[in-house]
Amino acid sequence: TARPAAFKCSQGGGTTTTVPAARSFHVGTRVQRKDVPFLLADIGEGITECEEGDRVEQFSPIAEVQSDKAAVEITSRYDGVIKKLHYAQGDVARQAAAPAVDAMAAAGRTVVAAVTADSTTAAMEEAYTLATPAVRRIARENRVDLANVRGTGPGGRILKGDILAFVAPAPTPAPITGDAIVPLGAIQKAMFKSMTRSLQIPHFGFSEEIILDATTAYRASINAHLKRNPYHSSSNTATTTTSLPPVKKISYMPIFIKALSMALNEFPILNARLIHAEEGPAKAQLQYRAAHNIGVAMDTPQGLLVPNVKNAHLKSILAIAADLERLKHGGARNALSAHDLADGTITLSNIGNIGGTLLHPVLVASQVCIGAVGRIQTLPRFENETEPNDTTHPPVVRATQVLNVSFNADHRVVDGATLARFVALWKMYLEHPATMAAAMR
Repeated sequence: TARPAAFKCSQGGGTTTTVPAARSFHVGTRVQRKDVPFLLADIGEGITECEEGDRVEQFSPIAEVQSDKAAVEITSRYDGVIKKLHYAQGDVARQAAAPAVDAMAAAGRTVVAAVTADSTTAAMEEAYTLATPAVRRIARENRVDLANVRGTGPGGRILKGDILAFVAPAPTPAPITGDAIVPLGAIQKAMFKSMTRSLQIPHFGFSEEIILDATTAYRASINAHLKRNPYHSSSNTATTTTSLPPVKKISYMPIFIKALSMALNEFPILNARLIHAEEGPAKAQLQYRAAHNIGVAMDTPQGLLVPNVKNAHLKSILAIAADLERLKHGGARNALSAHDLADGTITLSNIGNIGGTLLHPVLVASQVCIGAVGRIQTLPRFENETEPNDTTHPPVVRATQVLNVSFNADHRVVDGATLARFVALWKMYLEHPATMAAAMR
């Protein structure tokens, strides 16, 4: 057996271990060998995987170097015995020069190595197979003919992993595990409470189809302008811990939100709030809210959150786009504040970026209306409407950008006609964005 030098590890400049510089094998003879250190990958903390006196083989793990984001397993390059551990398990080895080798080891010492002579026939069979002696030894121990193993190394070289994969038993199907019971997360608990309250509200739904060709062109015109003149937001809120980049492109949502706010000017009841409802109709009241704080459902790493764009009625489309970008940035970093999530007056959800064309949004207890938009589709539609018997002006079919929208409202205070007129006005602004620009104040 060849006895390598002491295993050593150090933090900072690299984990250091001491290994023999050369491996000379002779039958029944003693040879001198010199111990030299070599540096291992330095990525953090080292955890020992062996003890003094342990016998190790080639490729056996002897240490693991860890950091917060990575772990590198250090394996032995030689067969031998661990001579000395210079640090206890869990110690942090400071950066330093390579540890000095024991004087006895530095001066050299004798070892006895025994080798097993291969038969001439076996050597000839393996002569044309690309594999290291260590891999050949593993193959012999497992009675594997290297000619039957496909090498995955450079030039078809057979690696240790190829041998182990060849002799590994066929994988068995994973056993069916039992049911797991886990508590609700914080977001799930909040959603559980709010949705339970919401379903106690008598509500009704309303759906509509909007042709977005004009809004698509309107958005493209805005983005062409932003490409030359990016919009810099002047807002500074408590949740903005880092400066956001300028707005260089907007989605459809800022236009949808601004159009919704303008429609609310004509139908303020849909921005209202029903209070004291639990005390019955005699005590119930409507609170008409001046601010248009339009909530936007966001899919964040923490779960579903609904921050809102504050005072959308006072903001331009570009300012709303900057607010949405800030909220999106905060949601991704779990940095949304209570202010961002509080005091929403109406909600507009958008699942178009995920998928789905129609959905049934659920009311929030503190609001009387909620809307949702799906994925924009390119569908055939008639360009002009004609009378059934009009043969002089036949209808023309063309490809159009179609958006399906759905709204739910509190039927205790909102009737179907009011919601239908509100959605019709919002639709008119989106299908004719010039009228929206003309009505802005």
